[in-house]
Amino acid sequence: MYLIVGLGNPGGQYAKNRHNIGFMFIDELIRSSGFGPERNKFQSVMSEGTVQTAKGPVKALALKPQTYMNLSGNAVKEAAAFYKIDPDHIIVYHDELDLAPGRLRMKLGGGHAGHNGLRSIMSHLGPNFVRARMGIGHPGQKELVHSWVLSDFYKADTWVERLNDAAVSALPLLLAGETEKYQTEVMRLAPAPKLDPKQANPQP
Repeated sequence: MYLIVGLGNPGGQYAKNRHNIGFMFIDELIRSSGFGPERNKFQSVMSEGTVQTAKGPVKALALKPQTYMNLSGNAVKEAAAFYKIDPDHIIVYHDELDLAPGRLRMKLGGGHAGHNGLRSIMSHLGPNFVRARMGIGHPGQKELVHSWVLSDFYKADTWVERLNDAAVSALPLLLAGETEKYQTEVMRLAPAPKLDPKQANPQP
């Protein structure tokens, strides 16, 4: 079984924030075939499902922690302990400042780079879980980061929906252990806008 986690903050005021792109992915995943209705458990909104892969069906638990970002690890630890899921079968989708908008990069282990959701998960489970890093771009100045991640995507950021659609469509590759192929396929299905990695989204 895989635990697929999307990071974000609960509440309507945060729903369209850049920091909530992980929640947006989970919403799209749950809407896809193979997942059941949402329910509240593990301090989260969750859904159980099955993903059909080339190696056969794989059970998965989709999770949106409702603890707020800086306590995400509490919910992830609870779900992982209940289902006895090892860290290398935990995949965390999160916003990534150091990637250009629309880029997706997979990574096993590493640091948290100041991301409070990752920091919280690492404090409970260690670093060796899988990260699906979803680029949102950088505002260019460190003092602008907080307001950047907690502000909404622009209406012109149509790449967000395309990226989430592609990340869901290609998921059978990831759950079959084809991590590099998954990353490549997502980027093939949803090419990122041609922007410098250190530049934020242009104003519409």
